Amino acid sequence: MSVRVGVITFPGTLDDVDAARAARYAEAEAVPLWHGDPDLKGVDAVIVPGGFSYGDYLRCGAIARFAPVMDSVIEAAGKGMPVLGICNGFQILCEAGLLPGALIRNSGLHFVCKDQWLKVENNTTAWSSRYELGAEILVPLKSGEGGYQATQSTVDELEGEGRVVFRYVGDNPNGSRDGIAGVTSANGRVVGLMPHPEHAIDALTGPTDDGLGMFLSLMDEVVNA
Repeated sequence: MSVRVGVITFPGTLDDVDAARAARYAEAEAVPLWHGDPDLKGVDAVIVPGGFSYGDYLRCGAIARFAPVMDSVIEAAGKGMPVLGICNGFQILCEAGLLPGALIRNSGLHFVCKDQWLKVENNTTAWSSRYELGAEILVPLKSGEGGYQATQSTVDELEGEGRVVFRYVGDNPNGSRDGIAGVTSANGRVVGLMPHPEHAIDALTGPTDDGLGMFLSLMDEVVNA
């Protein structure tokens, strides 16, 4: 079965090429999707990659959320299509209401760029099933507005329902609530995280190949559906 993964490009997107490369590493077909085109081209899943969509004007992801392509993504996600938001993509998914919470300026008010250890807290989502529960993975983190925040009731709900997918190990690099690095929708189909798994798919070019597991998880989900 050929799995088609759409990768969105907004003005200011930086990591669409890397996300497409990660999809190809997992033996999926990477399908480019343009922000101004609502057509998802029959893809099986969508990646909303990192960067600075629309220059991060207003606030990160606030304008991208209203791009024509996102209307189609929201509709498809409502029907169960797997969607992954990475960094700015995570911000966009939160702005679009597909994931709860918001991302704000890092607690130290500095851009953070480092290889970051994450703990896998949920391995039942469409994007995390290849990992052992409790495994620690090393992937790059690069963001200035990566502090995950939500109301206490929302955090309690996420924690109580096991919807925290990844958590920072060691020092909290950006002041996120409860060290949260990534969360999932209630059905486990939509996942967002601040660190960049697409930059850790090959030990030759990244700190590890730990990030590849997210894209292989998607392949399992689609093929076995």
